[in-house]
Order: sequence, then C-alpha cells, then structure tokens
Amino acid sequence: MNQRRGTQYYPMDYWLLFAAILLAGFGLIMVFSSSGMMAERFYHDKYLFFKKQAIFFVVGIAAMIFCARVNRKFFYDLTYVWMFLAVVLLGLCLIIGTRAGGATRWIHFGPISIQPLEFAKPALVLYLAYFFARKQEIMQTKTFVVGVIPPFLATGILSALLMLQPDFGGAFFMAVLLMFMCLAGGTRIVYLLGAALAGGWSGWLLIASSPYRLKRWTAFLDPFASAKDEGYQLVQSLYAFGSGRFFGAGLGAGRQKLLFLPEAHNDFIMAVVGEELGFFGLSLVLLLMGFLFLRAFRVAFLQEDLMDRLTAFGMTIVLALGALMNLAVVLGTVPPKGVPMPFISYGGSSLIVSFICVGMLLNLSRNRT
Repeated sequence: MNQRRGTQYYPMDYWLLFAAILLAGFGLIMVFSSSGMMAERFYHDKYLFFKKQAIFFVVGIAAMIFCARVNRKFFYDLTYVWMFLAVVLLGLCLIIGTRAGGATRWIHFGPISIQPLEFAKPALVLYLAYFFARKQEIMQTKTFVVGVIPPFLATGILSALLMLQPDFGGAFFMAVLLMFMCLAGGTRIVYLLGAALAGGWSGWLLIASSPYRLKRWTAFLDPFASAKDEGYQLVQSLYAFGSGRFFGAGLGAGRQKLLFLPEAHNDFIMAVVGEELGFFGLSLVLLLMGFLFLRAFRVAFLQEDLMDRLTAFGMTIVLALGALMNLAVVLGTVPPKGVPMPFISYGGSSLIVSFICVGMLLNLSRNRT
C-alpha cells in the first residue's frame, strides 16, 4: 500500500523557506530588543542573548539545510533510535539536569545547554508517522491492543518523564500532538474521546493535588486578584499588549521589558512584540506565521505516500501547536505554561528544532512518490 512507485522531483518550497528565515530573523531583532536591559544589568553585556541567539540561528540554518537535503530514509530507518535518544535525554535530565524555576528541564554539556523536550517532539512525530503508516491494516480492523496501545504507551513514557521534571505543559503538548497524529492516522474517534476524557480527568487531579498548580490555575482565572504574586507575569503581559494600542510604542521603546515582565525574551516575547509594534505589527507577524503554516500543510497535502504525509503533518503540528499555546498563554486564555514561540522566543533548542521541522518539510516538498 505504501510502496514507492518512483520519485518525481519538484523545486523546493521556497515560500516556506523564506517565511521561516524571515520569522527567525525577526526573532533575532526581538530577542535583542527584549533582552538588552536585563543582559546589561545582570551580565554586563547587553548583546549577550542576541549573540547567543545568532549562533543558534546559524546552527539552525545548517540543521535545516541538512534535513532538507539528506535522503529521508536517514530519518525513517532510525525511527526507533530517535525515540530511544529522546527517552535517554529526558531520563538524563532527571539525573544531571539543571534545576531552574522549580523544574529540571535543561542539560548542560559544558557551554552547551539543551532542552530535551524540544528534541523529543520531532522524535515522537517520526515514531507515530511510522507506526500509523505501517499499521494501516491493523488500524482498519480496529484492533485495540495492537493498533491503539503502542502509540499511547510511547507517548505516555515521554509524558511521564516530563511530569517527573516536573513539566506539566510539556506533557500536555505531547498528549495533544498524539491526538492530532491519531486523527490523521485513522484511530477510531471513540478511542480518542475516551482517552481525552481520561486525560482531562487525570490532569485535573494533578492540578487539584498540587497547591502550586492550583494557585497558577486560579491566577489564570483572575490574574488581577493576585497581581503581585501568581498572577504577576500574566498581568504584566496584558499591560504590555494594552499599552501597545494600534501602532505600538516603537521598536525598542517598550517599557515592560525593563525588568517588569519576567521572561520577556523567552516565553513572553510576544507581549513585547505587542507593546512595541502594536496591533498592526503583531497582526503582520501572525499573518506571516499563518502563511508558513499554510505552506507547511500544503506540503503534507501533496504527499502521496502515507509515511511522508503523516511526517509532514506532524512537523507542521509541532510548529503550529507551539505557536497557538504560546499565544494562548501570553494572552491569558490558558494557564501559564513554559511554551516558547517557534522561531521568535530566545532559546537554542526551540530555534534549532523549529528549523529541523522546516527542513523536513522542505525535504518532502522536493519530491513526491
């Protein structure tokens, strides 16, 4: 069913490439704008985060070119290797990881710091795409044990390791990614509904059983009631968006980044974008992001081989889900979670993995079977 009938070569999707580089370039500008004051005060070098992000940008471009040019068999044949490495990295994070903000989410290898969660995302996509593409006959016979349990078990292992950090947001991201891949892969809706209900109930029990998570939940519902405590970050984010109005305060002229808004160059960088560029500038950025997702979904739609189609779909979901969750957090529509904005937020792991996802999509846009 999935045997290749011969490859036809097409030009690379240069519109997708252009959108990704433009977004990452814009991210460099915003990282400098949002981090200069903090970097100068605490590290005596206002260009520190900008220089680091520029290095990540170059490494990400190289990774994208590699992923766009290498034979896809390199990724497909090593599917289980990528999953194994993801489990190992998440496990190492619990043993030798660096603790910050109440969680252990980073591993330091000398001057290099990585966040295993980011690399686990494309690894899970490759595994799920491989599973659903190779098990279609089983899926069609509606065999629950063989056709449903393996992808849920694999995702559950990654999510469990994330919960031990603890990283509730990362585990939630993996669960939602699984749901989208299951929908595309042909899993019966009744199984997905049952899993969603069970997952939602389990999530609420985790929130209710943890005073810290419960406080963050109540802060999300009414951040101004605890504006100096749990709701502080969200309140400052809303102030930033509100003060931006239509055209913004001007690039570099924002005030919330002056040590009022925590994580201004990381997860809440879009609040700085909203303040400095206003509704108009933020809309342009979101339109560019939407254009990138449109081209990415187009790549998935044009694939004839199921493995290729599911891989392209999954890589697109990694980017789109990250963007949606980040915007939902900074706008106060969901509880605060550490989800970076693809291509724009500061962070090497996020930027490099975003480029890897685009590289895979560019690879698939070049040839169809």
